[in-house]
Amino acid sequence: MRRRFHTLDVFTDTPFSGNPLAVVLDCEGLNDARMQDIAREFNLSETVFVLEPRDALNTAGLRIFTPAHELPFAGHPTIGAAVLIGELRASEMLGGQGVGIALEEQVGVICCTVRRGQGGASQASFILPRLPGFIGDAAEAGALAAALGLHEVDIGFDAHKPGVWSAGNPFTFVPVASMDAIRRARPDPALFASTLAGPRPAAFLYTKETVHEGSHIHARMFAPGLGISEDPATGSAAAAFAGVAAFFERPEDGDHLLVIEQGFEMGRPSIIHLRLQAEGGALVGASVGGAVVRISEGFIEA
Repeated sequence: MRRRFHTLDVFTDTPFSGNPLAVVLDCEGLNDARMQDIAREFNLSETVFVLEPRDALNTAGLRIFTPAHELPFAGHPTIGAAVLIGELRASEMLGGQGVGIALEEQVGVICCTVRRGQGGASQASFILPRLPGFIGDAAEAGALAAALGLHEVDIGFDAHKPGVWSAGNPFTFVPVASMDAIRRARPDPALFASTLAGPRPAAFLYTKETVHEGSHIHARMFAPGLGISEDPATGSAAAAFAGVAAFFERPEDGDHLLVIEQGFEMGRPSIIHLRLQAEGGALVGASVGGAVVRISEGFIEA
């Protein structure tokens, strides 16, 4: 059966940068195994399958697959699918306040807003379906450094220490002291699998040194167990990073914007906007957003 698909670059307004995504629209009759086959064929960080919603009040249902596994939630597929649905169904309404889109994922219903930016590229943001939570301590710094191809002195800065956090997908967050160190990171597959937490561990490395003056965090993400040697932009990690930032930085009450740059070492520069709301010294809300560029469309026989 011929099934329509689109590819998009997410967390960028420039074609051939950001995080590429495949979105399959005609998904009737596809079972889990065939969706996994299609995701493996596209061989991108994630492939999204758009389904009819279970609740007619919502816009669509999403299934999200890496080349190796299904995910209950992921950021750049949510952003990319929301923009594509908005452009295909309500393009004329994307100016001004934009269009609200509700997407059913395994983690819950995710509320998105899609609008057209001043430069012409569409943008989307979503409210975190759940606030991030601390899962547990990470391995000690020396073991983490060995697993990541770094030196123990490279791990940590200010009050930031490694830990495992999740807003739907768990990540080991590893603060790195400098841009030089984060660029040197080369995970050792065997040590990575045995040192980091979880059956399919993922590591989000971050430093306060940045390439762009307007950015606040420079990051890299590795998840070989998910079939992702390195990811150009990781929205679900940015969602969980809201918890990391609130815990270690203790922001004042109010709204705060953190600009996260990722993918630069891969030649796929990406910009993620993470907004935090703090109240009474605690994180009470957060959202993730970014721009999207449509790249191609066609049919896949599956």
